[in-house]
Amino acid sequence: MLAPMINYFFPDVKKEETRMFGLLAITGFFVIGTYWLLRLLKNTIFYTVAFPVELGWPAQQGTAFQPLAKVISPFVVLAVVLIYSKLIDMFKKHQLFYIICFFYGTLFAIIGSIIAIKDVYGAQVLGREVLAITGWFSYFAVESFGSLLPALFWSFTNSISTTDAAKRGFPLIVTFMQIGAIGGSALLLVTEHVGSLSPFVCAASLLTFAVAGMMHYFMSTIPASQMVGNPTAAATEKKKEGFFEGFYSGILLLVTRPYLLSVFVVSTFYEIASQIIDFQMHAQANRIYTATEFSWFEGVFGVLSNGLSFMIALLGTSYIVKRFGIRVSLMIYPVLFAITIAALLLFFLYGAPTTAQLLWATLASFMIIKSVGYAVNNPLKEMMYIPTSKDAKFKSKGWTDMFGGRIAKGTGGYINGWFKHDPAMLMVYGTFISFGIIGVWMAAALYLGRKNQKLIASGEIIE
Repeated sequence: MLAPMINYFFPDVKKEETRMFGLLAITGFFVIGTYWLLRLLKNTIFYTVAFPVELGWPAQQGTAFQPLAKVISPFVVLAVVLIYSKLIDMFKKHQLFYIICFFYGTLFAIIGSIIAIKDVYGAQVLGREVLAITGWFSYFAVESFGSLLPALFWSFTNSISTTDAAKRGFPLIVTFMQIGAIGGSALLLVTEHVGSLSPFVCAASLLTFAVAGMMHYFMSTIPASQMVGNPTAAATEKKKEGFFEGFYSGILLLVTRPYLLSVFVVSTFYEIASQIIDFQMHAQANRIYTATEFSWFEGVFGVLSNGLSFMIALLGTSYIVKRFGIRVSLMIYPVLFAITIAALLLFFLYGAPTTAQLLWATLASFMIIKSVGYAVNNPLKEMMYIPTSKDAKFKSKGWTDMFGGRIAKGTGGYINGWFKHDPAMLMVYGTFISFGIIGVWMAAALYLGRKNQKLIASGEIIE
């Protein structure tokens, strides 16, 4: 049933690759579907549940704390990266899925149970401290989960794929991941009917366990001969390191290899500018909506942005890469990002929008930024890791996707903190700061495209 659909929409995928990329696509469906459900729940819990007015918190306390949470988040993720770097040498790649999914699945079940107690018996039963700790804890748990599991999934996928196979199969994976993101986001559209967030958090726990189940099925079904990837890079798989060497090897590679540093910029710098728009949107929504309405708005945003991502991934990603090549395709996202935020700024300055109009204009801008990022930029930056060693794929990529991504978001949160009490200043100055960030990002993308082309042509790898 799956194979005919893949062959119809992705005719370039070879017959012998259909099962492997199909199962990876389903696994990615669960990974990103779970992440988007949790990501939107994280905001709802932090903004509207963790700091209730009836327990003495000021109104909008979650909004006031959000920039601080973004600044602290990289340090939390740093600890996760250190543990992850050691686990890479201790366990096989697929075993990491079992460990990580069991840990986070159990953790989300506990958080869901606490929220259920609050919904049934009231916030006073748990008290101010318990709810606040749950809010902070859930925020950092989702942040680290979103950094860790998608990065592990793509590292694993990169390690068993060649560049040619990736061009055929990665658009398929991204398409299924966007379907998962739509589904995870759409669940929140019914929160007003359910009347509680706890069932959704518990559902995320079950979906996390499902990822481990899919990986077990994948490993028991796909022959080892199909999971070789780049032969030169595969030769580095047996290299083992001590704890302290493993601790710094990933970041050492990152700062001493211009190619990997450029991947770092392309993979993270957009998050700085993205966080500025994210904060603007959620701060505006928090002024207008109640807790359940806020959750509904989160669901609307998730469905719209991921729906657009799905259409681009299904109909446009393969065409873009084949038509323009990797070098030009890497430039599409930063250029479109700059045009989008410029249009939003002009609307703010000259359109005299109401708060509601500005909210939906910001939503539209953020939707474009997120959808093109997921559908175009994400598969391209993952392809950049194929001509690299095991350490680059897992350890350097781990630092980039987990810690680097959180540093970028923390930087965006720090900028938001400067102007959190003056939305107009944030809109103006935040946009001009974003233009500078995009300029650096475009320079890195130009270098990366040229270097990747040379590596593929010569058969060399970065190690």
